[in-house]
Amino acid sequence: MLEQLLPEVKWEKVWEATWETIYMTSLSVVATFFLGIILGLLLFLTAKGNIWENKFINGLVAVIVNIFRSIPFIILIILLLPFTKVLVGTILGANAALPALIIGAAPFYGRMVEIALREIDKGVIEAARSMGAKSGTIIWKVLLPESMPALVSGITVTAIALIGSTAMAGVIGAGGLGNLAFLEGFNRGNNQVTLVATVIILIFVFIIQIIGDIITKTIDKR
Repeated sequence: MLEQLLPEVKWEKVWEATWETIYMTSLSVVATFFLGIILGLLLFLTAKGNIWENKFINGLVAVIVNIFRSIPFIILIILLLPFTKVLVGTILGANAALPALIIGAAPFYGRMVEIALREIDKGVIEAARSMGAKSGTIIWKVLLPESMPALVSGITVTAIALIGSTAMAGVIGAGGLGNLAFLEGFNRGNNQVTLVATVIILIFVFIIQIIGDIITKTIDKR
């Protein structure tokens, strides 16, 4: 059916590119989630008046976060090519896109984590501290559970942004649907391939948004 409707599309290449996009997005989202939470916690806990108050560390982390989340993704990929070559052994393919995807997204998500933590009722944190709760207990029993709906919403937005980033990474040889749309679609004037790649990316975005909304509503007890 699809072969007859879109005869100029090589479906084996489409499914391969789809898998590469899923692979890049999945790994980068998982890594971004954990790194972003670490960055967000550092920004929040070392801020003035919080349990790990430290002006130097807070400023240092803030500078790192601001720098990397401000660099346009396509430029970040190019800047990280030497690092990627050392780390992965190549600058082509899905694995080569992962360092730039993660380094680009984690600071962005880290800021979202910090904002989510700031919105927690200060009284809840103070109550835990007054009862002698240690830092680890406050983090695991108060901060993360209380902010989890916002954290899930944030990673949903970040995951959708990462799908767009994988498409940009594809233009410089990282594989995936962006690479397919550029090489097989744009370069060869094959609009059918470009259309198919776009539709699949849109489907991914809708699926991620729906899953994120369902999880957020499930865990949000307010």
